[in-house]
Amino acid sequence: MRIHENFLLRAIVTPDQHQWVASPMAGVERVMLDRVGEEKARATSFVRYAPDSHFPRHLHPGGEEIFVLTGTFSDEYGHYPAGWYLRNPPSSSHQPFSVEGATIFVKLWQMQPSDSHSVRIDTSDPAAWQRQAGREVCPLFKDDKEQVCLQRLAPGQTLFAESPNSAELLVLEGSVVMGDQTCERGSWIRLPEGDLPQIAANAAGATVYLKTGHLTQTALTAVTALSALKA
Repeated sequence: MRIHENFLLRAIVTPDQHQWVASPMAGVERVMLDRVGEEKARATSFVRYAPDSHFPRHLHPGGEEIFVLTGTFSDEYGHYPAGWYLRNPPSSSHQPFSVEGATIFVKLWQMQPSDSHSVRIDTSDPAAWQRQAGREVCPLFKDDKEQVCLQRLAPGQTLFAESPNSAELLVLEGSVVMGDQTCERGSWIRLPEGDLPQIAANAAGATVYLKTGHLTQTALTAVTALSALKA
């Protein structure tokens, strides 16, 4: 399966384009944002758990990154309400479920094999935030390949304080303007290397998940190799 598989091209999915499809487990649905592979895939998705739904224990050979959007997401290691950021490193495993129901943003098979960091951050904790370059930033993860954070933008404030080599963002609150397009809450935007338009918060401001540095040529080479492996 291939969805927005050309990482040299800009990709945008707005809330009116969300198409929920059933997963192999009853009560768990997904919106596939980008994907290379079948059930075991390099993938970026929204995943929605109905109350009292679960997935069986499974391994994440390429790692897993999660941001909890609504409800409470759980596994055997803890319960994570909306606003929690999780990283499960390559070769980790877990058995996820939700008692009350939850919606999460998930990225699979997108970590370096050497990444051994397990991360749990409650972004609703004021202590997790700091002031950087005239904006509020919640750092989530950083290594020599990528940087992940949340940013709160004031009305009209531009997103990129510095120009990254590539970027991916999810609008968590408010909306952003990119050229003549307004991207509301729930919009996902992927910007490849060399394609960085001006993006600014709309009149009410915005909060965004922002990931940079992971769509360089080095990363794309790894994606190509994974695609060939799964073909």
